[in-house]
Amino acid sequence: MMVSRRAFLTLGGGALATLSSPALLRAGPREQIEMKGTARGERIWFAPRGLAVAPGSTVRFVNRDPGNSHTATAYHPEVYGRTRRIPAAAAPWDSDFLLPDESFEVTLTAPGVYDYYCIPHEMAAMVGRIVVGAPGDAGWEGPSADAEDVSPEVLAALPGVEEILANGRIEEEDRA
Repeated sequence: MMVSRRAFLTLGGGALATLSSPALLRAGPREQIEMKGTARGERIWFAPRGLAVAPGSTVRFVNRDPGNSHTATAYHPEVYGRTRRIPAAAAPWDSDFLLPDESFEVTLTAPGVYDYYCIPHEMAAMVGRIVVGAPGDAGWEGPSADAEDVSPEVLAALPGVEEILANGRIEEEDRA
């Protein structure tokens, strides 16, 4: 069977357009953070609660807790008036409520420390920290020094930047 020149060019052009799609060109590393809870709901957490990623990484939050809905929400004045705990150059995010097995993705490009929380479970210290890049990277912004907008329990639940960078990820069971 002979393919006409026009059909060949049409197929080739479509393939080229697909391969040069901006979304595919921007695709960086991908990581996953799960929202979890015990069967009776007495404990909830992000797994991992600390994660190191390269700038341009996409993080996918997935609700794996069959008994609760959760959010992944950046601490930022544009999101419920919270004190900023993400780099100034970063875009804030809020996943809205995710039912079991639903997910939300965010791409993190600005180097620095990103703290986030679950809206209904923040007071139970369902918080996490993502470190993008490393100190010394252009534009790096370290963790927020604010201790007024969050409880001592929340601050204690956030793993240290050095610990995250040394291990790559900090799981819930690593918490003392």
